[in-house]
Amino acid sequence: MRQNGTRGGREMYDGASAERDRRWDEASYEGGRLPRQRQGHVQTGGMKMDSDGFDDGEIRQPRKKRRVLRWFSICLSLLILATAGAGYFYYEHLNGNLSKDLLNLGDNRLDKSNPNAAGQTPMNILLLGSDSRSSKENVELGGARGDRDRPPLADVQMLLHVSADRSNMSVISVPRDTKATIPKCTDPDSGDVYQETTDKINSSLQHGGPGCTVATWEELTGIPIDHFMMIDFAGVVSMADAVGGVPVCVDKNVYDRQSKLRLKKGKSVVKGEQALHWLRTRHGFGDGSDIGRARAQHMYMNSMVRQLKAGTKLTDPGKMRGLAEAATKALTVDEGLGTVKKLYDLGNDLKRVPTERITMATMPWKYAPGGYVVPKPGDADDTFSLVRNDIALDGKDKKKQKPKSPPPSKPSAPKAQIPVRVMNGTGSALQAPVSGRAGVISEQLGREGFAQATADQTPRSQADTTVSYPREKNRGDALAVAEALGVPESAVKHSSGVEQVTLVIGGDWRDGTTFPKDAGGSGGKKENKAPDSADALRGDDDKACMEVNPSYVW
Repeated sequence: MRQNGTRGGREMYDGASAERDRRWDEASYEGGRLPRQRQGHVQTGGMKMDSDGFDDGEIRQPRKKRRVLRWFSICLSLLILATAGAGYFYYEHLNGNLSKDLLNLGDNRLDKSNPNAAGQTPMNILLLGSDSRSSKENVELGGARGDRDRPPLADVQMLLHVSADRSNMSVISVPRDTKATIPKCTDPDSGDVYQETTDKINSSLQHGGPGCTVATWEELTGIPIDHFMMIDFAGVVSMADAVGGVPVCVDKNVYDRQSKLRLKKGKSVVKGEQALHWLRTRHGFGDGSDIGRARAQHMYMNSMVRQLKAGTKLTDPGKMRGLAEAATKALTVDEGLGTVKKLYDLGNDLKRVPTERITMATMPWKYAPGGYVVPKPGDADDTFSLVRNDIALDGKDKKKQKPKSPPPSKPSAPKAQIPVRVMNGTGSALQAPVSGRAGVISEQLGREGFAQATADQTPRSQADTTVSYPREKNRGDALAVAEALGVPESAVKHSSGVEQVTLVIGGDWRDGTTFPKDAGGSGGKKENKAPDSADALRGDDDKACMEVNPSYVW
């Protein structure tokens, strides 16, 4: 801004100002001043003004003042550059805070989710809480000093699924005591090879790192994992402090000596170590098992999301910086999320999901011998299948509006003229693909009249059998393929990721030429929402309170 005799004494530095500066540089000076004879003077408020609105006296400034102004401009430019440089170095500093590891340490992995008709792809992120005591701070927070040299366990495991259109988000916890097959994994740092074994799922972290837990999840759920994020005790404390605490609720006074959680009945705001006590408590909630702890963690996450979406603590630059420091120091991520920019973009993606469309659930389970819990038959796979097929756990996905003219129910051409690509997706983290499966099914399609069905030998790995088509006009073709093989209509999908009708034979169809009627996945769901046994909790439910174990009431 520059002083001027117009607009109350203030005016933006515009073209007229630029013209004045040009005169300073180009005018011929006589004794350090511009010539007295000037054209176009206007008398304004007792001051002689140029026709462009500038005081003649102001134009006739000495060289010293002009030099001061020029030095001021140079210093200002340097200051701006220095600030930008500081921003860059701070950005690099935050990147340096992040720890990174490989995404999947197994020998095999599932293929990424296919895009929907609009080219949008769902995203699956595995969230892990480590009980590492590798630092003095973690020992002080977690106790059990004798475990300092023990490889950490992943006591908190949640899969965060963001729908392809970013309209909803589903989170599924798996209890730490879940009996799981841990596939063969190779430690990327030491080269140690851990052979396939059966154990509690939290021990998978000890088989080379979070990448082995990712491989175990893919085997257990059939859901392809795109990223992981892992946090330790100290990270939980610093994050809780950075957001100013998180509101929680208990239905009675609770005191758990083992986790050190002590709260009065009703709502409280937990921060720092108290937040860690809340997230670690299992004896004090429900039946005293890990199941109650999972629900308490869901309540905590929902509450934190509501705070962040409401802008809590995000308007103060100092607190924002503290949150950035806490978050980056707290996290270990896969290399695909290994920069602040990528985490920022992920945050913007997640921010688009309305709070009321966030659903937290626990894998349906039952107790098993040996201190294990195991997936509940039927309900557990139905829950995983919803995620595999990008269907919201809340049952509120919008029904597809019927077009004015219904899509064709008959093939767009004779069967013999419909190109069909058949792929073998029967392999998984543990099971090798069934050899020749694509050839067997393409031959069966040939017998059904699809003369242009061909087997594609490109390796695939997919839990559910699907029939995809590229354009709406091809829907009738895909339905005809599905009908010929007994594949349910629910497995027929519009996808921008294929160029022709494409059948992927999933892990749910490893033998036979007709799709099994009792197969789970795409055709086995009775309802498009999480079963009651998943104990779902909505993100906007701010009335929920944890049920306190009667033995831990004070």
